[in-house]
Amino acid sequence: MTTVDATVTGTAMTVTLNGPDRMNSLSPDTLDGLNAALDAAERDPALTSLVITGAGRAFCVGMDIGFLGECFADPPGVFLPFIRRYHEFLDRLEALPLPSVAAVNGLARAGGFELLLACDFVIAADEAKVGDTHSDFGIVPGAGASQRAPRKIGDQRARALLLAGRWLTGPEMVDWGLALASVPRADLPEEVARLTDALGDRSRAVTATIKRLLNAAPDVTLAEGLRLERELFTRFHEEVADADEGYRAYVEKRRPVWNSR
Repeated sequence: MTTVDATVTGTAMTVTLNGPDRMNSLSPDTLDGLNAALDAAERDPALTSLVITGAGRAFCVGMDIGFLGECFADPPGVFLPFIRRYHEFLDRLEALPLPSVAAVNGLARAGGFELLLACDFVIAADEAKVGDTHSDFGIVPGAGASQRAPRKIGDQRARALLLAGRWLTGPEMVDWGLALASVPRADLPEEVARLTDALGDRSRAVTATIKRLLNAAPDVTLAEGLRLERELFTRFHEEVADADEGYRAYVEKRRPVWNSR
């Protein structure tokens, strides 16, 4: 089964799905490892980003084929509880108080596609091949593809992926707004590091608050969103000293020392 390895470099944690012989497929044990990585990321105030990638030439192909057999043998006892847990993990990843980056190194489909949809940023290898594929196997998406994909890339493109089985390369992912950048696979770690370095000097409290506002934006009216922004702006500047520190650091020409870490 796919295991999960977590390493920290500077202020970035890299979480690697490590099951290249099974194309980094998902099982309950894998989900345990992913949740443990989020636990560690939440506990470490020095972290400013979390990267998820796959070992070998696949990012993640969704559920492990052997475990999927167990699921179809007992949908109420095995399949539905796992999907519920995966939903909860993806919701938790989306709400993580630091930015998440999907480093899509290769094949991503089904649950792997749903995993990258829940990340804040996607950096893809040119050689990546990404699709939903649930309908190819007579399965309805169960972990967010039908809801996150239209919000990320628009209605027609989401329908092309979910209903017509469209596949995307890395450059096409950028063209569709699904990825921020696409580079040759060999350059993927460097491109991801460039992004995590840019995130590294940020106040974690500021990042968490901005993420909350951005996540809320698709589900509220403009007036409601602006009201929430004013509310969080006021609360933030009453409770956190990072704005004052940012101003002083700029005036004194030094790097800020964020109190929220």
